[in-house]
Amino acid sequence: MKLVRGAWKLLVGIKDALVLVAMLLFFALLFAALNSRPSTPAIKDGALVLDLDGPIVEQPEEVPALAFVSGQQIGRQYRLRDVVHAIDAARTDTRVKAIVLDLDRFGGAYPAILAEVAEALVRVRQSGKPVLAYSTGYTDGSYRLAAAASEIWVDPLGGTIFSGPGGSRLYYKGLIDKLGVTTHVFRVGKFKSAVEPYTRADESPESRAASQALYGSLFEQWKNAIAQARPKARVDGWLTQPSRIVQAAGGDLGKASLESGIVDKLGDRLTFGRRVAEIVGADKDKPAGSFKQIRYASYVQANPAPNDGEIGVVTVAGEIVDGKAGPGTAGGDTISKYILDGLAEKKLKALVVRVDSPGGSVMASERIRLAVLEAKRRGLPIVVSMGGVAASGGYWVSMPGEVIFADPGTITGSIGVFGVLPSFEKSLAKIGITSDGVKLTPLAGQPDIVAGINDEAGALIQSSIEQVYGQFLARVSQSRKIPVARVNEIAQGRVWEGGTARQLGLVDRFGTLDDALKEAARRAKLDPAKAKPVYLEKKPSWAAQIAQQIGDSEDENGSTPTDALGRIAWEQRQVLARAAGDVRRLAMTGGIQARCLECGAVGPAQVMAGDQRLLDLLLARFGL
Repeated sequence: MKLVRGAWKLLVGIKDALVLVAMLLFFALLFAALNSRPSTPAIKDGALVLDLDGPIVEQPEEVPALAFVSGQQIGRQYRLRDVVHAIDAARTDTRVKAIVLDLDRFGGAYPAILAEVAEALVRVRQSGKPVLAYSTGYTDGSYRLAAAASEIWVDPLGGTIFSGPGGSRLYYKGLIDKLGVTTHVFRVGKFKSAVEPYTRADESPESRAASQALYGSLFEQWKNAIAQARPKARVDGWLTQPSRIVQAAGGDLGKASLESGIVDKLGDRLTFGRRVAEIVGADKDKPAGSFKQIRYASYVQANPAPNDGEIGVVTVAGEIVDGKAGPGTAGGDTISKYILDGLAEKKLKALVVRVDSPGGSVMASERIRLAVLEAKRRGLPIVVSMGGVAASGGYWVSMPGEVIFADPGTITGSIGVFGVLPSFEKSLAKIGITSDGVKLTPLAGQPDIVAGINDEAGALIQSSIEQVYGQFLARVSQSRKIPVARVNEIAQGRVWEGGTARQLGLVDRFGTLDDALKEAARRAKLDPAKAKPVYLEKKPSWAAQIAQQIGDSEDENGSTPTDALGRIAWEQRQVLARAAGDVRRLAMTGGIQARCLECGAVGPAQVMAGDQRLLDLLLARFGL
């Protein structure tokens, strides 16, 4: 008994100590929050360094307030409008002598986002200011930005490798059959391939044809953009017979890249730093190869984008989910509340809906659409601005727009709906478990994941899916002034890039968010040159801002590879991890879905921690 009592006292003491530590951390964080309100930093002459060690996204996820306390890794995400605004501000800022792109650990972005950032860099270059890019290894996304630079540097031990869009997807039909799981799929649209991993072991002919058309168009846009920004770069050989080019250079990727005009200079970071120092001046207080720098975070803080105008901007970014959600995920209740509160509290003259979402819940998408319609009912002009992706549910929320802007590289369409319900009667039978019970009606206990979904329930669910698809078509027809039969032809769950979508009538014009704001101002009879936006979104808490600042100040960049071969392998692993997570979320999500999974194949390389763990388990299962 003494041993038990002693052990109990020890456990109580440990518990009390942990509580004390937690309280001390809480009050330390509270003190920091109250005493560390960021002041506007002083900007001195130098090079604005865009150290993009993460993806460029429409709306970054909020860093958990206690992330740094718990040891959680703080991943960096860069808001598109902040990046573009900083570049445009630097163009006319006499303190900024040059812009430096550090792309060693760039996390990628959707083609439309890459295009917008590259165009901003070209504007700086055309103004006469130098733009210098550096990386150990360039791949498709990082080189799309580097091509806008006046000087492209690569490490002598690095080089460039271009792979183009596309890649492998995971198919689970064989695994599902082995486990005895019955997958009940309900869908409308022959191109709605989001459910194929459950039902097939390979890609269907319809999905393959649609993917080839989509990827082919995006790849042509990439090649044309590179040719325009950097005419001397001979990329064709790198896309058809890269091994021959590299072998001719003795296996030296860097040398081959230089000889092909892909890069301008070979040099390590010290040499590159000395080159930048020739332009902006050396930083004598730091080690050799250092130059006078202006940190991106400080520059954004010192040059905030306008956010106090009369044109409301609501952002629908990330997966559309039911209920509430934080930044980076579009919660139906959250987004609709932002709109309705903005209508009640702000003196809004127009509303711009910025969409960067592959879709998700139909009910959540409809909730957002109804809130936008309320703004329209009150007489506000509605303009939609599509970002990197506005597909499925992302297109659903775009329908109220009087005019829809997109980029030629925007991924949109995917007008279709589906539902997936698994049942485990065969799996349970394998281990000797059966089910039985009294059922007074055909729908008693349905949908039954234990005994299986009967024909009556299946027919009812399929009818509901078809009815929602019919509403989708009708609403597209009404908003876009296209006959329903024609909408059905171009719908069927097929994904389109912005150029084709414009030809089909799904999009009105090419343009950025800034173009959409100017159009909204004109429709509201405001001066487009003076009209400013007000973003209807959650402001990050002070604790979250401090957590982000701590993450930004960390010197460690993790173990992400920087050479070209390592980068491609890492990017492909991220795609597989994201695909595994998408399928897992589909299996766990109820309700009717309007979601585009294939859209993620050309998006930024960012995955959730749970997705990475799932992929690790799958690879370990097969000894990979």
